[in-house]
Amino acid sequence: MVRFASLTLALLVAAASSTAPASAQTAPAASAVRSQAVALAAALVSRMTPDEKLSQLLNVAPAIPRLQVPAYNWWTESLHGALGPVPTTNFPEPIGLGATFDPSLVHSVAAAISREVRALHTLGRSTGHLGTIGTGLDTWSPNINIFRDPRWGRGQETYGEDPFLTATLGVAFITGMQGPDPDLPDVIATPKHFAVHSGPESTRHVADVFVSPHDLEDTYLPAFRAAIVEAKANSVMCAYNRIDGQPACASDLLLKDHLRGAWGFQGYVVSDCDAVVDISDHHKYAPDSAAGVAAALKAGVDNECNTATLSGTPNLEARYREALARGLIGQRDIDRALVRLFSARFRNGDLPGLPQRNSSTVSAAAINTPDHQALALRAAIESMVLLKNDRTLPLAPGVRIALVGPLADATRVLRGNYSSPASAPPISVLEGLRRALPGATIRYVPFMPSITDGDPVPASAFVTPDGAPGLRADYYNARVPDAGKGGPAQFESAPVASQVEPGLASSAATLGKVAERHRTVWTGSLVAPETGTYRIAVTGVTGDMQVGGRAAVRSDRQSGWGDPLKLVTVELRKGERYPLRFETRSGGSGQPGMFWKRISTDDNAALADAARNADVVVAVVGLTSDLEGEEMPVHVEGFSGGDKTSLELPADQRALLEKAHALGKPLVVIAMNGSPINLAWAKANAAAILEAWYPGQSGGLAVAQVLAGAANPAGRLPLTFYRGVEDLAAFNDYAMHNRTYRYYRGTPVYPFGYGLSYTSFDYAPIGLRPASGGVGNGLRVTTEVRNSGARDGDEVAQLYLSFPAVAGAPRLALRGLQRVHLQRGERRALSFDLAPRDLSAVTADGVREVMAGRFTVSVGGGQPGTGAPGRSASFSNDRVRVLPN
Repeated sequence: MVRFASLTLALLVAAASSTAPASAQTAPAASAVRSQAVALAAALVSRMTPDEKLSQLLNVAPAIPRLQVPAYNWWTESLHGALGPVPTTNFPEPIGLGATFDPSLVHSVAAAISREVRALHTLGRSTGHLGTIGTGLDTWSPNINIFRDPRWGRGQETYGEDPFLTATLGVAFITGMQGPDPDLPDVIATPKHFAVHSGPESTRHVADVFVSPHDLEDTYLPAFRAAIVEAKANSVMCAYNRIDGQPACASDLLLKDHLRGAWGFQGYVVSDCDAVVDISDHHKYAPDSAAGVAAALKAGVDNECNTATLSGTPNLEARYREALARGLIGQRDIDRALVRLFSARFRNGDLPGLPQRNSSTVSAAAINTPDHQALALRAAIESMVLLKNDRTLPLAPGVRIALVGPLADATRVLRGNYSSPASAPPISVLEGLRRALPGATIRYVPFMPSITDGDPVPASAFVTPDGAPGLRADYYNARVPDAGKGGPAQFESAPVASQVEPGLASSAATLGKVAERHRTVWTGSLVAPETGTYRIAVTGVTGDMQVGGRAAVRSDRQSGWGDPLKLVTVELRKGERYPLRFETRSGGSGQPGMFWKRISTDDNAALADAARNADVVVAVVGLTSDLEGEEMPVHVEGFSGGDKTSLELPADQRALLEKAHALGKPLVVIAMNGSPINLAWAKANAAAILEAWYPGQSGGLAVAQVLAGAANPAGRLPLTFYRGVEDLAAFNDYAMHNRTYRYYRGTPVYPFGYGLSYTSFDYAPIGLRPASGGVGNGLRVTTEVRNSGARDGDEVAQLYLSFPAVAGAPRLALRGLQRVHLQRGERRALSFDLAPRDLSAVTADGVREVMAGRFTVSVGGGQPGTGAPGRSASFSNDRVRVLPN
C-alpha cells in the first residue's frame, strides 16, 4: 500500500497564485473555507499532466503517487444504510422514512449513516482498497424525485408524492449526512436524479420528457431547490432521460439556468451511471461518444459514472482526449471540473491540507453500534401506518396466532433495494412476534411456492470442510501482468488469503493482501435444520451444490444487477450435509449469495388446522425489491422490468387472503411493499391492516411491537393508495393533471397523509397572525393538540392550504408538519410559521406567486375531509407577490 504524505497549504497556495486554471476563480459568495479549498485544488490540478487530469473525470479516480494523491472512487451508496464489505446498519426504505413524517428522525438516521460511511472510508484507507465502491466520503443519496405514479419501481427510494414533504425530509437527510457545516461536510450528499425523472424504467435511457413550466416549477424542482438553497448539498446527480429535448446531463435548463444560475450552486455534478454514454448512444443527441462527453462537460457535469469501471475496462478517458483534440472542449473545461472535484476532496477531509478540516478518522467500530441498531428499530416503528383496526389490535399477551403468508418468516424483503447483503441480520415478523409476545401461542404455516420466495441462508446452516460453522473462502489475486487490462484475468494458483466466512460472503475489501482484481472460492456444506421441501437459489457465483450425488443447485454464470432468483426445488433431510463449491470473480455487478425457502406442499389443510385453534390470523403479504426496483430483467404477472403493470398483490397472495378470511377468524393483514397496492379487498374484509413498507433490519420486531401494543403506530401515508391502474394517467405522461392527492379528482382507497392510532386526538381552534406588511410576507398559524385517548402516542399534525381559484393552483397542498409525542391527556401548543414560499402556488404559465384571494388553512391528523381530527380557518390576501423560481 502506498502511503501518502500530507500536502502543505503554503506550497499549494503558492502554486495556485501563478498557475491556477481560469475556472478556479472564486465566486463572490464563496466562504473563506471554500476559497481556500479552491486554491488548493487549483494548485494541485495545475501540477497534473494532461493524461493524469483526464483519468480523474471518471467515478474511479486512480492514484497519482508523484503528487501524493490516493485513489478515490466517487461511487458510494447509502440510501438508507451504508453499503460496504462489513455488516452495516440497515434502516427502513426511504418510502418508509417518508411515512414517519418526522424530519428530526430522518436527520438522525442520515447522521448515523454518515458516521458509518466515514468508518468505511477509514477501512478502505487501512487496507489500501480506495478504488472500490463504498470507500468515498461522498454518497449518491438522497433520492428526492417525486413518486408521481405508483407503477414506478424505484419510487420506494423516494419520500413520496408530495413536493413539500420530499423537500422537508430531503433537507433533513442532507444536513444529517453533511453535518453542521456544509463547507466542511462529514460526507457529501448528492440529491438525485436531477430532474423530472420517475419512470418508466424500461425507457429511461431513451425517453424525452416534455414538461410544462407549471409542472416543472410546481412539482419537479421544489425539492431540488430546497436541497441546494436550504440544505446546501455539495453535489447533485443528473438523470438519464431527456427534458424538453436535451439530456438531463447536458441540459441548459437544469444545469445552467436553475442549478448554477438561479440557485447559485457551487458544488460538483455527477452523472447517473452511463447517463453520459446515453447522450450519444441512446439519445442520439451527440453524433459520437467524444461529442457526448463534451456536451456533458460543457453543460456542467464534472464527474462521469461509467459502469465499465466495474470490470476494469481500460482507457475510458480516451473519449475526453478525443474531444479535446477535436476542439469540442478546452483545457479550461477540464480544469474547471477537476477543481470542483478536488476542492470537494479537500473539504470532506479525503485530502489533507485544509487547516479548518478536522483530520480525525472514524473507526470501523462505529459501524452497526447498539445506538444505530436502536435507531433502526425506532425508525421502523415510526414508519408503521395503521390503516384499519376494528378493535382487533393490539393483541392480548396470551393470544393464539395463526401466522401465514410468504413474507411471515421472510428477511430479504425487509432490506429493500440499495441495501447491503452484508447488513446486520434482519428480524422476521415470526421472530419479532416471538420476542414481543412471549406468552402467545404462534403457529406458523409455511406458504406454497411464490414469486416472493427466497431469504438468505443463515450462517448456522453452513459447515466448512473441516466441520466448523460457516464456509471456507480462498482468495486468489489476479496475476500482476494481467490485472487492469480489461481482458480475462489469470489468477495465481495459491490463495493469498483463506478464512471462514458466514456464507457466500466476501471479506476481500477488508483484507489488504487481496487485490482489487481477485477470485474467491467457497467450499463446505449446507445443513438443513428441518426435513422438508426447500427452494434454493444462488446469485453472483458459478458452481453447484450436490444433493444425492448430483448438482441439484447450479449456476453457470455470475448473475448481474437485478437478476431474479432462479429457485430450484429440492428435498433436504435434517442434519445431512450437502457439499457445495462456488466461486466468483471481482468486477461483476451481482452480489454473491445463497437463498432458500422452506415451503408447504398443501398449505390449505395446514392453514385450516392452524386457524381452528387460533384467536386471530395474521397474514404477512406484499411485494419485494426483487419485483419492483431499478431496471431489472423481471417479467412476471404484474411486473415488468422493475416497474409494476398492476396495483394488485400477486395472485397467490390474493387467494391466500380470501381463504384465510373464509375461516371465520379475525384477519390482520401486514403489507410489505415499496409502492401503493390495491387494498380495497382488505379494507372491506380484514379486521386490521398495517402498512409496514420495507422496514429494514429491525422491521419484524417493529411490526410485532405494534401488533402487541408495545408501540403505538402513528405513521402516515406519503402516497395516495389507488384502486387500480384504470385510475391513473399514462405512465409515461409527466403532466400532473389528476395525479397525486394535490390534483387527483377521484376517491382513493386510502388518501395521502392517512394513518390511525391506538389513541385519539383533538385540536383547538386555529389562530392566524400575518407578518408585518401583510399575509404576502408570511403567516403564523397556531393551535393546540390534545391526546384525548387512553394511551400515550404520537400525533402527526399536518397543515394544508387550499388556494384561491387561480388556474394552476392545486386543490390542496401540504405546507407544514410536526410529529409530537403526547401522554394521555397531555396538551401541546403548536405553531407553524409559513414563509411566502410556503403560501405560494404556481400559475398555469409557471410563475410562483402568493396569489390574491381567499385561502383556507387546515391543521389536523390528516387531510381535511378524510375523517381525521383537525380544525380549519380562512384568510385573504389582497396583493399578488411574485417569487423567484
